[in-house]
Amino acid sequence: MAKIKITETSLRDGHQSLIATRMKTDEMLPIMEMMDKVGYHSLEMWGGATFDSCLRFLDEDPWERLRKIKSKLNQTKLQMLLRGQNILGYKNYPDDVLIEFVKRSLGNGIDIIRVFDALNDLRNIEKAIETTKKYGGHAQGTVVYTISPVHNIELYVSLAKQVQAMGADSLCIKDMSGILTPYMAYDLVKELKRNIKIPIQLHSHYTSGMASMAYMKAIEAGVDVIDTAISPFGLGTSQPATEPMVAALKNTKYDTGLDLNILSEIAEYFKGIREKYMAEGILNPSVFNVDTRVLSYQIPGGMMSNLLSQLAAQNASDKFEEVLVELPRVREDLGYPPLVTPTSQIVGTQAVFNVVLGERYKMIPSEIKAYVKGQYGKPVVPISEEIQKKIIGDEEVITVRPADLLPPQLEIYKKEIKEFYEQEEDVLSYALFPQVALKFFNLRKAKKYRIDSELVNNSDMTHPV
Repeated sequence: MAKIKITETSLRDGHQSLIATRMKTDEMLPIMEMMDKVGYHSLEMWGGATFDSCLRFLDEDPWERLRKIKSKLNQTKLQMLLRGQNILGYKNYPDDVLIEFVKRSLGNGIDIIRVFDALNDLRNIEKAIETTKKYGGHAQGTVVYTISPVHNIELYVSLAKQVQAMGADSLCIKDMSGILTPYMAYDLVKELKRNIKIPIQLHSHYTSGMASMAYMKAIEAGVDVIDTAISPFGLGTSQPATEPMVAALKNTKYDTGLDLNILSEIAEYFKGIREKYMAEGILNPSVFNVDTRVLSYQIPGGMMSNLLSQLAAQNASDKFEEVLVELPRVREDLGYPPLVTPTSQIVGTQAVFNVVLGERYKMIPSEIKAYVKGQYGKPVVPISEEIQKKIIGDEEVITVRPADLLPPQLEIYKKEIKEFYEQEEDVLSYALFPQVALKFFNLRKAKKYRIDSELVNNSDMTHPV
């Protein structure tokens, strides 16, 4: 048995889970060289919500973050999370946009791209895997873990075989809700190991309190890599903490080989950042509570807070428990989609409407209609004719890969942002988040003008002879 490898998630999922992805690039850079010494399998530091958050909340260019972090590393690979044909947004994008995004991500410093589709519709990850390999990256295909009457080991093995056949370099089991039990982890990994040859990585969240135990059983079953977060940004709704996992495996045949002294220094650094966000009220201590409701309702931590804010906006916070009961019913109606972006938002919003309005499907968001039409892909269980009729009437459900219906858009986006264009990557920022990107481009332009004006004014100063 080879030593267990560790992907460190504090720079992406760790702070996405605990502080709403608010960590700034300047807070990451001072510790990069030390993190590079650890010997991690990879640093997950991009993708997911980081791209949106950089532009929307931090006035940062996400591409610049990637380049700056890459410049500080000599030996550690950088990893990102890609939502398949959704890229980093919340809808399907045309192939030309996806191909350019993957190409630019690899060109700016990403080494490993983990690709998933919320519905486990593998048609939606195939182009991303193909493009990642074409441009020299490591393509990690994903099976999204959930529990339902139809989601079982047999289904996951079938999906994994298809991912391997696509040419993926490795497979990730993505347990975004932290609902994978220890013995299920053992049985699942064991069966996957019997059926596929590529390395297997396990990603989970500590929400239910089981993730460390699930990791240990998965390790015994032969998993190759686990996702952890340095302790100040571990546990709670984040991943298991890095240091305890490293310590638990030390002097065993699974020894990670990572130095706990270096990890302790890194943890000390991140403690300061965590304390800052706690003082600002961005880190809510309640995210560290073990929440066993996730085992019943399969709601990821981010989705839980989103539901609460939606109800508060409707002055209906007292209906939270009713929404928790309605969620599984909506999920069943929609073919048991795993609750991960964007399906978690789609299912959650419909459940809120059903409860607040006192009638199921009285109000139907456009995203639900698009989902039922097949525009996000195909759920593992077909949606009943009754639900289809209720949501989209007599409209036709598409059966092709959704992106096949999308015309190329890249050249159109280039023309639309001509006046703001400073780098090739700007087109992709605009393609994914048009309004947010334009606001960022305007701020960038104003900042540049201000700096140029200051330089001109300083150069015009007269000096005594």
